Amino acid sequence: MSTAERAGRATRAMGAMDTRFHLAKALRPRLNKVFPEHFTFLFGELALYSFVVLVVSGTYLALFFDPSLTETTYRGSYTFLQGLEFSRAYATSLDISFEVRGGLLVRQVHHWAALIFVAAIVTHMGRIFFTGAYRKPRELNWLIGVFLLALAILEGFLGYSMPDDLLSGQGVRIASGIVLSIPLVGTWLHWMMFGGEFPGDIFVPRFFTLHVFLIPGLILALVAVHLASVWYQEHTQFPGRRKRESNAVGTRTVPAFAMKSTGLATGVTAIMVLLGGFFQINPVFNYGPYLASHSSLNAQPDWYLIFVEGALRLFPSWRITVGGHSIAAAFWPAVVLPATLFLLLAAYPFLERRFTKDYRKHHLLQRPRDAPVRTATGTMALTFFMVLMVAGSDDVIAFLFKIPIEGFVWALRMALFALPPLAFLIAYRSCLRLQRFDTDVLERGVHAGVVQRSADGYYVEVRQRLAPDADDGAPRRPRYQGSRLPTLPGDLNTRPEEDSSEGGDQPRQTQRRDTAVPHER
Repeated sequence: MSTAERAGRATRAMGAMDTRFHLAKALRPRLNKVFPEHFTFLFGELALYSFVVLVVSGTYLALFFDPSLTETTYRGSYTFLQGLEFSRAYATSLDISFEVRGGLLVRQVHHWAALIFVAAIVTHMGRIFFTGAYRKPRELNWLIGVFLLALAILEGFLGYSMPDDLLSGQGVRIASGIVLSIPLVGTWLHWMMFGGEFPGDIFVPRFFTLHVFLIPGLILALVAVHLASVWYQEHTQFPGRRKRESNAVGTRTVPAFAMKSTGLATGVTAIMVLLGGFFQINPVFNYGPYLASHSSLNAQPDWYLIFVEGALRLFPSWRITVGGHSIAAAFWPAVVLPATLFLLLAAYPFLERRFTKDYRKHHLLQRPRDAPVRTATGTMALTFFMVLMVAGSDDVIAFLFKIPIEGFVWALRMALFALPPLAFLIAYRSCLRLQRFDTDVLERGVHAGVVQRSADGYYVEVRQRLAPDADDGAPRRPRYQGSRLPTLPGDLNTRPEEDSSEGGDQPRQTQRRDTAVPHER
């Protein structure tokens, strides 16, 4: 059969389907949907494709992993551990690494994908926060993002806890202590996790069930709701020429956006495979099996949980009594602090709306400098998080730089209270300074790089205004549209559109966001 005949047959088949189900009528507006363009919009897609790599690689690993703490004698090919007795979970982790074809590569790709997945979510939410994309009508999407971040962190912890190696066993032991520190319900939660005293013999099967079935299903459901919400509410966009609250400027779903998205998915997968092939991570065969009587130095969790480790190390060993009940010291830094941070993160859009009295719908993003309080608050939170991350590795840093660990801990305690307010002040003042710079450009124009001598004999720099003078010769200031302003004469072709009320061009005809056509670039 020739190519033309096959094409004709496919065309007739599609025509028959369209006649019966009217597919063209349903698909045409979806395929013509507009997506605004900016490189920061790809962070969310990076998280999505990392999750896809996690699902595919995790499915392959689940075929060979035995989530059992039953003791067995190792007879595999890793000679350093031959003849030792340890759990089936650890033994099958070794088998995946040395016996299964491609097992070590897939295991390391899976771990790298988990790290990148959480990092992409954090970066994506950071972009949303600093640009105000969570404002009405997208508060629900922000809450979904917060829940996704919490589930991703929990999923990662469960995943690297299942091999039952020495490093993961220490992390599970710390988690056991944290759960027991919770007043009233701590012992019941501990029983649900371990079935009794730590370590028990059921926590790996239970972690496996959560890690493979329940939490991925929840993440998948939340991702589906998130994507449906973005599709229905339209994507936000940065201000610029022809970009308004009422329209969307960008590229169509097919073919431009689809090709870019496919290329990103391919690139993300390739990078993760390269990371898994060339950069070793979580070598459980070097750690050995977990034994409660053993411990190891330089043991830190993955990056997204190291702030909890840092909080545990910095908080004093105080047993605070509340209502006649003594509460363990670990409860405050390991339970109260993370819960408070996530609650504040979820509540921030509503708190900002309450204090600013801004109840309007927003489809245009803000530059961070245009919201100095929000930018300073986010910078303060990131500084707080970074100090805790450093504290989580204080023993490694003290060893490398020959610093007394006691003095270093006290320095970090002081930094935890001093640096975040300082970061807030610096970020706030920087935003105001950048706003003054924009105001100066709007009022006086850009620096031309030319110096002229005035009639009085003074040398002054020539400034090229963004807009021509009015008919009476008076200078005219363009209205600030929220987009990036030119700084050099060569940038004047991207100057902001002038306000029609001030003698500029008449505003362009716009379309509703649900019927916006793409701006062909």
